[in-house]
Amino acid sequence: MDNPDITIHITDREGVEHEVQAPTDMNMNLMEIVRSYELAPEGTIGICGGMAMCASCQCYVESDTQLPEMGDDEEAMLAEAFHVKDNSRLGCQLPITPELAGLKVTLAPEE
Repeated sequence: MDNPDITIHITDREGVEHEVQAPTDMNMNLMEIVRSYELAPEGTIGICGGMAMCASCQCYVESDTQLPEMGDDEEAMLAEAFHVKDNSRLGCQLPITPELAGLKVTLAPEE
C-alpha cells in the first residue's frame, strides 16, 4: 500500500518552520492540517469552519507548487482581508492532494 501522505512545510506566525506529513486520502485541507498539528493557537485559524468566510487561515505560498484555481469566494475574502500579498491563499481552499507535495507556506499574521 502506497503511503498517501505528502510532506509540506508550514512556517508558523512565530517564524518557525514545521515539516509535516499531510494525508491525501482524508479529504483534508491546509487549514485543517495547521489545526491538527496545532501550528496556530486554537481559535485563531479556521474560525469560519473552512467556508472562505474569514481570512484566519490566510497563508503565503512560498513554493511554485501548482495550486487549484482560486474561487470567487476566496478571491472576495482576500480582497478585504488584512496583510494580503500576491501569493496569499486561504488554507481552507487548498485541498491536500498529491500535487501539493513539497508545498511551502507561511501563515499570515493574525488580523
